[in-house]
Amino acid sequence: MLNRRLFSAFAALAFLTASSFSAVAQDKSIVVASTTSTQDSGLFDYLLPLFKAKTGIDVKVIAQGTGQALDTARRGDADVVFVHAKAQEEKFLSEGFGVKRYDVMYNDFVLIGPKSDPAGIKGTKDITAAFAAVLAKQAPFVSRGDKSGTHSAELKLWKEAGVDIDTAKGEWYRDIGQGMGAALNTAGAMNAYVLADRGTWLSFKNRGDLEVVVEGDKRLFNQYGVMLVNPEKFPTVKADLGQSFIDYLVSDEGQKAISEYKIDGQQLFFPNASRDPS
Repeated sequence: MLNRRLFSAFAALAFLTASSFSAVAQDKSIVVASTTSTQDSGLFDYLLPLFKAKTGIDVKVIAQGTGQALDTARRGDADVVFVHAKAQEEKFLSEGFGVKRYDVMYNDFVLIGPKSDPAGIKGTKDITAAFAAVLAKQAPFVSRGDKSGTHSAELKLWKEAGVDIDTAKGEWYRDIGQGMGAALNTAGAMNAYVLADRGTWLSFKNRGDLEVVVEGDKRLFNQYGVMLVNPEKFPTVKADLGQSFIDYLVSDEGQKAISEYKIDGQQLFFPNASRDPS
């Protein structure tokens, strides 16, 4: 009787162990902390099913501003980060949280504003002059204020315009601490100006009286990069699966898929992958 009980116990343990291994083997999924623009633009809805069909890997996206996405990765709560603020990305690498950084694609920022254009800047190609005019007219302006890549770009542009926005901002400047979609909605409600990435703008439906007022300045260039979170710092990182996602993004196949994503015939992102990491 004792032997039979021991046999049953060992059999149950073997079954549980095999089941655990099977569950791990079947869990082909990764977590990607990414900027809201890759989500809000619809790029992930288009791209991730293609990636899963090729690899069988599920991608769970945490869509946040770039600063928040990098902080999520700093806590070990993501396998990959896919963002667009190169200075912040390089700091992340220098701190040892990332393995390597790869360029993936680019688009540009655009200044959105009301058709009435109270700052008188529509059609100008000089983004810093446009920012200075917004300040001079105290025209309503919405800032994401969320440490995102777009927020970082906005702050840099104020600085290049010779404006200390921390001291210059007043009632005209609305700092909302939210994502791109919320910022555009707020700008629409306020008839305000707002800096946006072109991808999110093209996919945004609730435009109201908003339109692109400034575009084309080289300072509005917007590069996206991807990094594997360092598995030496966080052993839970699924390094092989995460690297598979990165390899797909920078491959000819992935780059072609990115280039083919369009809304109303307009391309949202332009592939420029570097096979050699920075």
